[in-house]
Amino acid sequence: MNNRKRKVADIALSLFIEKGFQQTSIQEIIDKANISKGTFYNYFTSKNDCIADILEYLRYDASQQRVAMQIGKDAKDRNVLAEQITILIRLNKERNLNVLFEAILSSNEADLKKLVMQHRMIEMEWLSNRFIEVMGDEIRKVAFEGTVLFYGMLQYELFTMRVTNSSSPVEKLVDVVLSYIELIIPYMLKHDTAMLDHSAIDLLQSNIDKRTVTKSDIVEHGERLQKHCRFNNEQQDLFDAIINEVQQDRIRKVVLKPLLKPFQQLFNDTDEESHVHKFTNMIWYYLKSV
Repeated sequence: MNNRKRKVADIALSLFIEKGFQQTSIQEIIDKANISKGTFYNYFTSKNDCIADILEYLRYDASQQRVAMQIGKDAKDRNVLAEQITILIRLNKERNLNVLFEAILSSNEADLKKLVMQHRMIEMEWLSNRFIEVMGDEIRKVAFEGTVLFYGMLQYELFTMRVTNSSSPVEKLVDVVLSYIELIIPYMLKHDTAMLDHSAIDLLQSNIDKRTVTKSDIVEHGERLQKHCRFNNEQQDLFDAIINEVQQDRIRKVVLKPLLKPFQQLFNDTDEESHVHKFTNMIWYYLKSV
């Protein structure tokens, strides 16, 4: 890691917090960091690029601390998970990043919003996987929604404490909210109350990434799906019909769309369910763009 580059990023962050992102000029960063303009542009292409590195450093620090505190401990230990969650919250607070995040998300800066949303998505995926590791693979289908609920409760608790000048140790807050999730997830599984399916989660990721889906992407994913899944005759017939339509010069939406939901339903409660959902969701996403 380039420590000199990081030092400039830290100086930029302090200015963004103090003056606001839009109000801080690159020249001010250069002056405060005591570097040349050439050095700045050797490190970053823009202020947005600087924000991207600030978020990357935050994730790096959190990752290093999480690994260090887990050494010699059971990864499935619930207390280890609580401590790991607390690390990022503490780092955000120490660097006053929540102020910056809120300012960015309420601005008209689409590229910056995307950076913050990608950062949050990475953290949500990490926590979702940790929930599965700690609570067992049987919660996999509701783990991401459990993560959404966890962060929703946590953020509004922190917000309310901040505006009411209340105080409570972060460790206690994380522990309490985590205990709520430990009650909610079994309820979701028992009563089948999950609101988010695989398609919704994939669409969320696609909207954040804003990566254009092409016909080649769909066909390539379809080939992987066929290679790793064992289709019965009905599944194979629908799959062939879908791929055939996708490969046409002019896709007939009126023909293709009615095939997708029945194809998904043929894989409900199977090991291939999530892969099929991703495949059909790619097609839905592509159809919206053409």
